[in-house]
Amino acid sequence: QVQLVESGGGLVQTGGSLRLSCAASGRTFSSYGMGWFRQVPGKEREVVGVISGNGGSTRYADSVKGRFTISRDNAKNTVYLQMNSLKPEDTAVYYCAGSRYAQPTYRYTSYSEYGYWGQGTQVTVSS
Repeated sequence: QVQLVESGGGLVQTGGSLRLSCAASGRTFSSYGMGWFRQVPGKEREVVGVISGNGGSTRYADSVKGRFTISRDNAKNTVYLQMNSLKPEDTAVYYCAGSRYAQPTYRYTSYSEYGYWGQGTQVTVSS
């Protein structure tokens, strides 16, 4: 059974930094793409950043480019999201997601391509 457990959320001031972590278990971690999504009440869940299974390919939402970095440590079965220069509009529940399909070099960018989700972690950026 695939499990994803996020940690690292919290309250931070504008301009601050946070690092989210997501520990995965239940399948061969390096074979699957991973992503970070976020959601605010009343809006659809949106992609923040995605990374291929081998870590060689990443992609970001325009709103976070240059501020957020997604990375993974396949030896630790963990994916990270480093968030710098945080803004109040980054406030959301952040979810870690694992792709449905095993293709280590492919970068999955669509919500529908992800079939496994963590419980979410709240990030609040105060102005």
